[in-house]
Amino acid sequence: MLVLKKKLLIVDDQYAIRKLLEEMFRSEDYETFEACNGEQALQLLDQEAPDLVLLDMKMPGLSGLELIDMIGQRERKTIVVVITAYKELELVQRTNQFEPTMEFAKPFDIYEVKDAVRDLLHMDAVVI
Repeated sequence: MLVLKKKLLIVDDQYAIRKLLEEMFRSEDYETFEACNGEQALQLLDQEAPDLVLLDMKMPGLSGLELIDMIGQRERKTIVVVITAYKELELVQRTNQFEPTMEFAKPFDIYEVKDAVRDLLHMDAVVI
């Protein structure tokens, strides 16, 4: 029986955070893709159809808020987990019509993020 790996898209303009998350999730047997901005993320959303997006809010160009709205308008529903600064989390909660499935404030506990992603991908999660 062929088992497909779950696909994760990691979107953050900070290289070190992308690499940390990418290495951890690859070691957990996920297929990972990285984007350093919203424009790259949109391309990868179309090309790879990830099951879950780990998303920073504050990036140059297309912001995380704009990207969440675009993801929410797509036919294919995708789980979105926001990882961003605390003040930006407040902004997400107040202004966004499509809310992420889960949010983490930086600095975050990498093991909490790993467990949350595992749980979201292996149950019937609410998706946007």
